[in-house]
Formats: sequence, structure tokens, C-alpha cells
Amino acid sequence: MWCLPTVRPNVSEMFKCSSLRRFHSPVLKQPTAARFSTTSSSPYLPPLFSVAPMMEWTDNHYRTLARIITKHAWLYTEMIAAQTLVHQQTNLDRFLAFPPQQHPIVLQLGGSNVESLAKAAKLSHAYGYDEINLNCGCPSPKVAGHGCFGVSLMLNPKLVGEAMSAIADNTNVPVTVKCRIGVDDHDSYDELCDFVYKVSTLSPTRHFIVHSRKALLGGISPADNRRIPPLKYEYYYALVRDFPDLKFTINGGITSVSKVNAALKEGAHGVMVGRAAYNNPWQTLGLVDTAVYGVPSSGLTRRQVLEQYQVYADSVLGTQGNGRPNVRDLVKPLLNIFHSENGNSLWKRRADAAFKECKTVGSLLEESLKAIPDSVLDFPISESPESGEDNVFADVHNVLPPPYKAVERVMLCA
Repeated sequence: MWCLPTVRPNVSEMFKCSSLRRFHSPVLKQPTAARFSTTSSSPYLPPLFSVAPMMEWTDNHYRTLARIITKHAWLYTEMIAAQTLVHQQTNLDRFLAFPPQQHPIVLQLGGSNVESLAKAAKLSHAYGYDEINLNCGCPSPKVAGHGCFGVSLMLNPKLVGEAMSAIADNTNVPVTVKCRIGVDDHDSYDELCDFVYKVSTLSPTRHFIVHSRKALLGGISPADNRRIPPLKYEYYYALVRDFPDLKFTINGGITSVSKVNAALKEGAHGVMVGRAAYNNPWQTLGLVDTAVYGVPSSGLTRRQVLEQYQVYADSVLGTQGNGRPNVRDLVKPLLNIFHSENGNSLWKRRADAAFKECKTVGSLLEESLKAIPDSVLDFPISESPESGEDNVFADVHNVLPPPYKAVERVMLCA
């Protein structure tokens, strides 16, 4: 039985950030030696696993679901254009507010105007994000083309360094960069290193999230940019080798927790997963805490996860005005929670039909979950990640490019 809460939560309090949100995490059982160093200023476990920022996907609703399933994965917002925040200063909650339970959480900004990025960082300060990230990796024509930011910024590392310095001057949290390994014909390992070297020299940036594909900007779609350019994990591991004072998170083509652990075993500082965390949240996010962080399992079942999410969802129905978010908005993150399970297709059909009649998420779940067997709803996540996959990182150290000669390159570029 799916029951709505008898008391409607105070939504403004639910989204208010305060110092009370911070907590002390258990000691990490480190599966490998190469790790982010923990500091007394951070109460969270390090970002061994993070969920990639994805436009129209990693919104507040998805992040709420993700945090119920995993307590320790780092979550990213969708990319928010700095100019949007500057021009919407009377409506910042719409873009920046989030429930305090979502920590640790990173705000990703997009833009190329240093002044706007600085203002956006300052405006976000009151919301208490744990890091601010600059998007230097999005290949969308709207962003990298007409917008002149995203991955296009990799062609102007001096500007990125200035932007990161300005962002850092207007926040008290770490600043990071998400980038690709190259753009079009600017795809050599040395050019990637030049970018990293210049940005880290000109700013306090000490952490780069690296999508291990280059971007192609000749009209190719973002989807094709995730598929056509080949993955070059050797570039990532060479960065780890050549910049020992920096931290790097690997991204691209990693679709399971077993692959996450394989990357960490070979020395990755952290791993970012995108669509796998959205398309199969239970089998991906459900294994993070135990298999990656080595902490005890919460023992939650999918039924319990859905019950917790339903309380949140029905408490925020229509709170943004004009009927948004509506039931369809709030159910969207749930549609893959039964990925590959018995009853998955039937439950999606029933959910789709229920949108026409159901006015709450609770009533929709009560109507549609009859399609899912109790054995699926009430079985906790397996404590062991899937095995038997090819280890794509096994030979990566045998194919690394030659070491980067920073001093020589700086002299040539001066």
C-alpha cells in the first residue's frame, strides 16, 4: 500500500542549506593506493565515484533518488549557464536550491565570460555547494559553437585559467574543471598537457575530470561525440603519471561498478559515470557504497527506496508554479529502476497509462507497481558487483604516451 504522508513537509525548509547538513563519514576502506587525500575541511568520503552532470537528466529529482540509493557518490548538477544566474538573481532558487540530503554535491557552471562566471560563483555561495566545476567538455553546437564555451574553452587555456581564478576568488570551496582529451585536430597528448599545465598554473584548480574522448565540432551530434571518437584511456593515466601534484577523475565508456573498480585498481584517482547511472540506477548506484567505498550496505530494497522518494516527490508537486513539477516530471527518474527485471515493460506501460488519471506520485506507484513481483521489490541490492567483464584498463600502462616535458613546452609556447 502506498500512503501519502499525513503532514506536507515545509518545502522551503527542505531546500534550505545550513551548517547542520554536514556529517562525519565512516573511515574509507581504500581498495587501491592512489586516492584523493582527505582533509579536515571535508566531512565526506573522497570522489572515488561521481555521477556525471547531464542536461535534463541530473535534475533535483534524479539527484534525490540517487542519494537515497547511494550515500557516498558525488552528485553533479546539470550545467547551469553563468549568464542565466546573473540575469535571474530574483529567481535563484529555481536553479540553485537543493535538499540538504544531496551532499556531497557539485555545481557545474557553463560560460566563457570571466565576469559572469565570477558573479555566478558568488551568487551560488549561499546555497552551500561542496565544489564548483567549469564545463570545458560539452560538444553541443549550442554550447561549443554559438555559445563559445563548453569544449571550445580547451582551445583557450589562458582564458580558462583566468576564469577558474575568478571563480575561486568568489567562493570558499574547491574549483574543478571537466574537459575532454582534445578538440578536432588539437588532440595530441602534449596539447592536452599544455591545457592542464596552464590552467593549473594560472588558477587554484587541482582537480580535472577528464572525458577520455576528444570532441568533434564539425556538426556532429552530442550523442555521436560519445560514440565516434575513440576512447584513449592511456591519455588519462599519463596525466596521472605526469602531474603528481594534481588529481584526475576518469570519465567515458565506464558502464558498471566492476569497470569502476578496474579503473581504480590501475591507479585512477576517481571515476565519473554518466548514462549507466541514469539508465540502470539500481545495479550501478546501488553497489557504489559497498563495492567502491567499502562501507556496510544500507540493506534498502527497491520498495523502500520508492517509498522514500514518493514522500519527497509528493511534497514538491506544483511548488514551482504553473503545475510544475508535475507527476510526469517526478516519475521520470524512476523509469529505469527495474532495468532488466521481470515486469519492467509492463510497469512502464501501466505508469504511462496512469499519468492520465493519477494526481500524485503515490497513487501512480500504487497503481503501476502491481506489475512488479514482490521478489523484485523486496530483494536488497547484491553486495557483489557484476564480474566476467573484460578489463579494458589491464594493459593501459603499456601504451602510455611519452612523458610530458612541461618546461620545454612552456618555452616553445612563450
